[in-house]
Amino acid sequence: MSILVDKNTKVMTQGMTGKTGMFHTLQCKNYANGVNCFVAGVTPGKGGQNFEGIPVFDTVREAKHSTGAAVSVIYVPPPFAAAAILEAVEAELDLVICITEGIPVHDMINVRYRMEGKRTLLIGPNCPGIITPDEIKIGIMPGHIHKKGRIGVVSRSGTLTYEAVGQLMEVGLGQSSCVGIGGDPVSGLKHIDVMKRFNEDPETDAVIMVGEIGGNDEEICAKWIRDNMQKPVVGFVAGLTAPKDKRMGHAGAIISGGEGGAEEKLAVMEECGIRVTRNPSEIGRLLKSVL
Repeated sequence: MSILVDKNTKVMTQGMTGKTGMFHTLQCKNYANGVNCFVAGVTPGKGGQNFEGIPVFDTVREAKHSTGAAVSVIYVPPPFAAAAILEAVEAELDLVICITEGIPVHDMINVRYRMEGKRTLLIGPNCPGIITPDEIKIGIMPGHIHKKGRIGVVSRSGTLTYEAVGQLMEVGLGQSSCVGIGGDPVSGLKHIDVMKRFNEDPETDAVIMVGEIGGNDEEICAKWIRDNMQKPVVGFVAGLTAPKDKRMGHAGAIISGGEGGAEEKLAVMEECGIRVTRNPSEIGRLLKSVL
């Protein structure tokens, strides 16, 4: 079972006629049921065109009305990506997945403010996307490393999402859903939001949670897991060797004053009953041992 998207989800690509949008839309279309899922593209001024049989519209609202697409994936360049998110929100889509990296923080602050009280959920920005193996992938993750199974994955790090999945495959475990939430300081769904959905999903038996240095989202989620989670969770935090007061990787990866560091996060996670590892190469084996 999927927690957010499945083989029946209808998707539009915002920025589809750009080089990046075309490349990844084609990869997604060719994965599993993608040919039936990817039904529209949106590029202002390019309405009436088509790409690989997918019609292009000038606006999100037109694409939704014409095709029934309820989910959008965004490959729009950083200066215009926030406006693309807001266009999808105003069109009342169910879910927006923003892949774009480098969106100015003040733009995302405005987005989050204007999304309050709206129905649309946001994944990202600066994320790899979401995949329900053997059904649908929306984003830039390599589809061939995934297979259907019963392990959920939620991660701030795109690269470590792939690493965790690869290790699960090595020990013979597939995934129910994998969600890359991105590591920017102002973003959409957090670890806790995805974890709640995995906890309620009858086809997810356990979860891998990958964090990064910076912020306190992992600690917040860990405390929720302690009090509410009914399934085992294995955790890892990227940035174990990062020096204090340094920016590492994602824009959200900032640690200062003894807070937001990997060891601090791992300590809280351990206290809350999460099985953690300090070696990313052990994630898969640790998860299997927990099961």
